[in-house]
Amino acid sequence: MASVTSATPPGAAGELTAGLRGFREVQRLAYACAEAVAAQLKPGVTERAAARMQREWLRERGVRDWFHLPFAWFGDRTAFVNFRVPLQFFPTQRELEPGMAFILDMAPIHNGYTADIGYSGCLGLNPVHDRLLADLEAHRELILREVRERRPLREIYADVDRLMARQGYANRHRAYPFGVIAHKVDRVRQRRWSPTLFGFGTRSLRGLASDALHGHRDGWSPLWSPYRFSDHPPQPGLWAVEPHLGFRGTGAKFEEILVVTDSKDPQESAFWLDDDLPHVRRRQEEKAA
Repeated sequence: MASVTSATPPGAAGELTAGLRGFREVQRLAYACAEAVAAQLKPGVTERAAARMQREWLRERGVRDWFHLPFAWFGDRTAFVNFRVPLQFFPTQRELEPGMAFILDMAPIHNGYTADIGYSGCLGLNPVHDRLLADLEAHRELILREVRERRPLREIYADVDRLMARQGYANRHRAYPFGVIAHKVDRVRQRRWSPTLFGFGTRSLRGLASDALHGHRDGWSPLWSPYRFSDHPPQPGLWAVEPHLGFRGTGAKFEEILVVTDSKDPQESAFWLDDDLPHVRRRQEEKAA
């Protein structure tokens, strides 16, 4: 994996390591895909079509492997309403309608580097969705601050829950397997053949399982959840973080990479890999206006 021992955040005294630049490039590629596909969405497009558009866009740009294949959720499915089993996460024939929220979620691997991103949008005006997007900023700030404080991941998860409750929202990342708000990502050795299993790349799953095995021996987990196995300080590495808010059948989230290092300097001990992302630019533009 890319070294996180001496990595420094953008704008700090140093520069990102070559490995971290590789992760940033594939994360930017994934967000560029999300913006390109979002711009093509119109009434009548189905979730399956939107997922296929993401796959095709990325394959045209050299992506041949995946942590997971692209997902798309429309309407109340953005809030995982009545989701009970994992198969409900897969794209359906749900059609997009005017004013409807949507989420595009993809995890491509390119040149051995992994990204896992979530892009929230809306087809037209939706004040509830706008409010959700605005309120996600506080979660991005809280997570970074408490990771730098080396709080146990389980406690940070609980603080995210409490912030959501104060904002009047429901925690929708609890609907994910193991209720995770984040998971570790890593480099993957490139192969000519990259099989998937239930939408997930088999080599990435093996890597996550290996991390889980080694982490269990050392008292940490590659899954950031509300359960006891996440009751440990942040482990150095790269974490794909995705706080997901829900309110009355509308959901919104972001997902991006958080870098955790072993530096004693709080500013360098954790930082978001990239601040030039759509949800960050949106908030900066709103503040400037």
